[in-house]
Amino acid sequence: MPIVNDVGWHAFTSVGGHDEVVAAVSTRLGGVSAGPFESLNLSFSVEDDSSNVRENRRRFAAAIGVDESRVVCAQQVHGDRIGYVDESNAGAGYEAADTAVPGIDGMVTDRRGVTLWLGFADCVPVLLHDPVRHAVGIAHAGWRGTLATISRRLVEAMVERFGSDPANLRAAIGPSIGPCCYTVGPDVVESFERSWSSIEGLFVVDRSGDRSPRLNLWEANRRTLVGAGVLERRVAISGHCTSCEVEEFFSHRAQRGRAGRIAAVIALASGKEEHGG
Repeated sequence: MPIVNDVGWHAFTSVGGHDEVVAAVSTRLGGVSAGPFESLNLSFSVEDDSSNVRENRRRFAAAIGVDESRVVCAQQVHGDRIGYVDESNAGAGYEAADTAVPGIDGMVTDRRGVTLWLGFADCVPVLLHDPVRHAVGIAHAGWRGTLATISRRLVEAMVERFGSDPANLRAAIGPSIGPCCYTVGPDVVESFERSWSSIEGLFVVDRSGDRSPRLNLWEANRRTLVGAGVLERRVAISGHCTSCEVEEFFSHRAQRGRAGRIAAVIALASGKEEHGG
């Protein structure tokens, strides 16, 4: 785990080297917030002081080497809509939550240095990089977004907007609540049964009968990406459970609803503009 000025994060090297693409997820380490938001809370949408959030964001952006003025944040409404963003959206949601790009849970761009930034505290970050068409994408996949196959929508947005071949895409499924911890009720199981052709392997059942079924969001999103044409060998799963590793990541479930947010970000490395032909 890289650490710069006490700020720690995980790099998604599976989607490309740092000279090609900046892809990272923050941890709780290296910020100024206190209490349940200790210490690198990156969200304005929790009960943290906004000045703390701005300082934490400044620290994280500096540590991973992205330009704060070109960060774009989405509203994140637990839907399946993906938006294209570019320089005209720069700064959206970065200094205040109410300026985020509305109504979307994912973004794609082909503009260098435009950083796509989403917040998480158990939901799944899904990141894509197309090294041929020089484009990137990110999605927020909670159980509702996963049910609605937002990962497929992200791939489709790359295909439609940039002409991406899904077989060229590099994908990363970031830290989130794992199948070890994500117990769900019968309504969630029934929703998947109604909407998916098969749910085999998506739910872990404790044979002792003492626990509710546990949903494997990692496998669900992996399966969705592969079904959309991404090659299996190009889908990397971080395997970090935010609930198990609450000392390192924020977890809405483990912290009983009072948690900060980590951020997952992806950007084409700044430099000469390139466009696939």
